[in-house]
Amino acid sequence: MFTLALRSIRLRPGRFAATLLSAFLGAAIIMTFNSMHDTAGGAGVDSVSSESLSTAASVVGGYGSLLVFFAVASTLTVNVRQRSSEIALLRSTGATPAQIKRMVVGEAAAVGLVGALLAIGPAMLAGRALLGMFQDSGQVAKSVQYSFGPIALSSGISIALIASVGAAFLAVRRATRAAAGVRKTPGRGRKFAGYGALVAGGGAVLTTFAMDSTDPMAMAPAAYGSILLAVGFAVFSPMLLQGLLGVLERPLAALGGASGYLAVLNMRRRAGELAGILMPLILFIGMATATLYMQAVESDAIKASGLTKSVDDKNLETLNLVVVGIIVVFSCIMLINSLYAATSYRSQEFGQQRLAGATPGQVLGMVGCEGLVLTLTGVFFGSISGLAGIIAFTSVRTDSVLPDQGLGIWLAIVAIAAAATLGTSLGTARRVLRTPAVGAVALAA
Repeated sequence: MFTLALRSIRLRPGRFAATLLSAFLGAAIIMTFNSMHDTAGGAGVDSVSSESLSTAASVVGGYGSLLVFFAVASTLTVNVRQRSSEIALLRSTGATPAQIKRMVVGEAAAVGLVGALLAIGPAMLAGRALLGMFQDSGQVAKSVQYSFGPIALSSGISIALIASVGAAFLAVRRATRAAAGVRKTPGRGRKFAGYGALVAGGGAVLTTFAMDSTDPMAMAPAAYGSILLAVGFAVFSPMLLQGLLGVLERPLAALGGASGYLAVLNMRRRAGELAGILMPLILFIGMATATLYMQAVESDAIKASGLTKSVDDKNLETLNLVVVGIIVVFSCIMLINSLYAATSYRSQEFGQQRLAGATPGQVLGMVGCEGLVLTLTGVFFGSISGLAGIIAFTSVRTDSVLPDQGLGIWLAIVAIAAAATLGTSLGTARRVLRTPAVGAVALAA
């Protein structure tokens, strides 16, 4: 089956491009920051520089590992779901579920390994640039020499492989059950993970109130609490979408006409599939909102006290800004990959709707309504998770409950999310609709 997997990659490389891109960028980010561990362990590195480098590597490495798994899982889930007919054909010709799993997991492992190997060169260049940024800000001594060693190399390759193989195994298990006609409700493990993330996130946010306002670590539990809350909401995204559709069903049908009616019907049927799009939306909005607002509150508090930023303060600010940058890049990649693959795969559906009487404008309006509902769902629950940490940190660090920065940061975050979601879905749908309806149905069949 592994030989079949390699042939599948060679004959259809475009199918695996999204997974390769996610693995490549993920491994590059992980190697870039974990090379700071190798650099910190070099000869002649002073304790302050070593601590700054190790902190950056540890914090961003943890964030990066989580985001790599979500990115690869998102693209692989869409990829495997689109191969349902191929998997059903393999089952009908005698292939067992175990053989199909080995084939898909083998494909994912090969793509993940290639992506990680391709990332070595860019990661070395990015690591040098990152070290230069730390040196220019005074956090690391100018005499420290860059080192790309075994920690960076092993962590990047292993995490890319583990994420690819684990995500492929989970995706193909669901696909083989669906091909066999087995309908299974969400497992207890998924529910336990979701509730666990929500409970742990709430506990971390509440821990912030037990800390002193001058404690440099006061931001940590609030930030991690917001992240865990966002993860919990992302796990339950299919159910959250169903609940929001119940509220928006009548307004969409009234304002959107036929397009709104079709959007509601499709989203109710495809709520589970759309979870792969809602996950990065909720994570992006929740994590970016919490991190940027808390960093702004911290910077203003230091300025108001008349003190200058210490090395620890500069480290924290640099880490926060870099983490937000990683979140933006990965979330956009996850959104664009998932939306492009999911929308382009619907050519047969669009063709059938047009043959049934829907105009191309109505189909495009339907896709726009779906994108709008997804954006609203992601913004709502992502904002809740971010706001929980912001309120806790602001209350402890200042005399107010809400930050003084206003809605500007939040509006910018929402604008990026909306542009990525609506721009990708509408642009892809417009391209798909160029194919005549009869041709789209015949080609998909």
